[in-house]
Amino acid sequence: MTEPLASVLVPGLGASARLYAEQVPELWQLGPVTIADHTRDESIAAIARRVLAGAPPRFALLGLSMGGYISFEILRQAPDRVAKLVLLDTSARPDLPEQTVMRRAQMSLARSGRLEEIFEQLYPRLVHTARRGDQALRQLVRQMTEEVGASAFVRQQTAIIGRPDSRPGLAVIGCPTLVIVGDGDLLTPPERAEEIARGIPGAQLLTIPECGHLSTLEQPHAVTRALVSFLQG
Repeated sequence: MTEPLASVLVPGLGASARLYAEQVPELWQLGPVTIADHTRDESIAAIARRVLAGAPPRFALLGLSMGGYISFEILRQAPDRVAKLVLLDTSARPDLPEQTVMRRAQMSLARSGRLEEIFEQLYPRLVHTARRGDQALRQLVRQMTEEVGASAFVRQQTAIIGRPDSRPGLAVIGCPTLVIVGDGDLLTPPERAEEIARGIPGAQLLTIPECGHLSTLEQPHAVTRALVSFLQG
């Protein structure tokens, strides 16, 4: 029997623990599972410190989108504590000026109590084009947005705007790494995943068919199978 491997799962912007609801039961069979709190701090570095403070001594680290940005910072702060790394639908690049402008506009909407407008703006780009009419998925994403709330959303966007360029550090990541991306991810498209996988020595790349940015929700069974296979290997 293999030794249990604890997992720390970091959600994305505006996403709650429900982002990983389909994966947790399977990962729990491999070892303890922690869903990281990424809602209370205004910088990626501070979020990473909080995650590390509540994490097991050594663990598998999984991050989707903003969770990937935080994962890169965790590796900068405590590389020896990460046994395996999974990066889902994310980018190693810093924010572009036009992205920052968009984020600041969304922050203004959030501060004025218009979180629903932000959801309506974001949802079509979060999921595969074929899933835009999926009302169950739409309601789930809306529910996560409400659970995170406006104040935390503003803090998260502040942290994302200030995140560093993680590309220079890719080559020194020494743990086994799996990079996952939806083939129809509009926010962090497959070329961003390919860039990460090329940069990390020995990294595996998996592209999920008929899938957008929220791979754990859109294609949960394919993602879960990949995670279990990788973490058991």
